[in-house]
Amino acid sequence: MKPTHLLFNSAIGSQKPETIVNRQNPCPFCDVESLTGIIEKQGPIIWLKNKFPVLQDAYQTVIIETDECSSELSVYPKEHLYTLLSFATERWISMMNSGEYASVLFFKNHGPMSGGSLRHPHMQIIGLNEMDVNENVKLEQFEGVTIAKNEHVTFNLSVKPRMGFFEFNVITDKLDKELHAFADYLQTAAHYLLNHFHRSCTSYNLFFYNLKNGKIAAKIIPRFATSPLYVGYGIPQVSNKLEHIANQVQELYFT
Repeated sequence: MKPTHLLFNSAIGSQKPETIVNRQNPCPFCDVESLTGIIEKQGPIIWLKNKFPVLQDAYQTVIIETDECSSELSVYPKEHLYTLLSFATERWISMMNSGEYASVLFFKNHGPMSGGSLRHPHMQIIGLNEMDVNENVKLEQFEGVTIAKNEHVTFNLSVKPRMGFFEFNVITDKLDKELHAFADYLQTAAHYLLNHFHRSCTSYNLFFYNLKNGKIAAKIIPRFATSPLYVGYGIPQVSNKLEHIANQVQELYFT
């Protein structure tokens, strides 16, 4: 029987450093000379083994996105944005194609409500030995109100979100040729959430998916306290303001 839950090692979890709330704590990602388990480097981008592997039956890695601790994806210069997304997606796809894992997670946490512990911008790529997370991913979760698109990339707002209420999607069938457009839409979503969406929005999650129809997708979700209907019953909710939000993003970024 395939596992339905991941085992979390609380003893290791209690040792993890924290700089999101306590910014006075030293940042381990800034102390580059003391980093261990480095797999690969490209300029300020560093891919390394997670020093605190809290998940059982998993290969956990981290990508340090930049050497600027207070920076963030929404404000990266375009050249760095494209380099980072190229580097990260290539390593994610390489791990998926290796055949060593049942599935490979690729995601990013930002802000105090995101579930992360370090402020320094980073992403995580985690190979799961036994669990296939793609079984829980449905194509309908990426259908939505179109904000912008070109021939191969669509940027929309979910009409059937995984969790709710607002989930931005970027989907492409040509990631290798459309990486710049893909990255631009991701950056637009992150910038909108942190600057125009809601005055109390300081956090988001960014998730990447290898969809069953052969497309690559990303989902950007603003994070607040999770709805009790979702926590208790697994019921996602969708806002009645999708058209309004989609129009606002269009006016701010695409007019």
